[in-house]
Amino acid sequence: MRSSGAARELAAAMVAAEPPAPGHTGPYFLWPRFGGAGHVLLDFYRETGIGALAAELLRPGLAMTEPGFAQLATTIPPWPHRPGGPHVDGLTPAEPGRRPGTFSLLAGIWLTDQREPDQGNLWVWPGTHLRFGAYLAARGAGALARVDQMNPGPYPRIELGEPRQAMGPAGSVLFAHYLLAHNIGGHAGPAGAPARQTLYYRLSAAGHAQRWREAVTRPLAEFRPARTGAPPADHPAPAGALPA
Repeated sequence: MRSSGAARELAAAMVAAEPPAPGHTGPYFLWPRFGGAGHVLLDFYRETGIGALAAELLRPGLAMTEPGFAQLATTIPPWPHRPGGPHVDGLTPAEPGRRPGTFSLLAGIWLTDQREPDQGNLWVWPGTHLRFGAYLAARGAGALARVDQMNPGPYPRIELGEPRQAMGPAGSVLFAHYLLAHNIGGHAGPAGAPARQTLYYRLSAAGHAQRWREAVTRPLAEFRPARTGAPPADHPAPAGALPA
């Protein structure tokens, strides 16, 4: 099995091949697509068993399909930023047929240590996936595509509650529901400090594209019921860790 250290080496090679502009600070994203020839990040996804781990969250009878691309999210300090609000992914540009680019789960592998706040951590608003689902159930799933009604963000004007910064060591694997409110946070490190890096995969349960309307108006429709004694599933948390 490849380790989180191996993923950091892959990420370093990608950034070296497509570096940010000199002096750039703040977010820098790369979006490698896999295609028919495959990709080292698809190999990494398979070898680490991320898909199998994610599939354990789905209801019986559903399988997880493989992603077609990844996102390497880098935050270069110093970047004194506090998110003004959250967003939801995949709304622009729309998928063929004008379907919103929904998926089931966001999977994030932390390539750098994020044990402390304000290190480029992901900000999340717990419970918003359920409140967003209720918003869409009342207005119809098509409301998800009406981006002009969900500004700023895009995210609807629902009760957000207090945000939290997701924290954990390098190698942590995080899963978040598609509708969960989230955004990138600032990096308080000094110039020259290590950048924050997270590798994201957008994962869909088999058949999601055909039932996306149900998936967003009944946000737990694709998932197993919570086990008795399990932590509440209203916000993402490290679900495991890769070898260092």
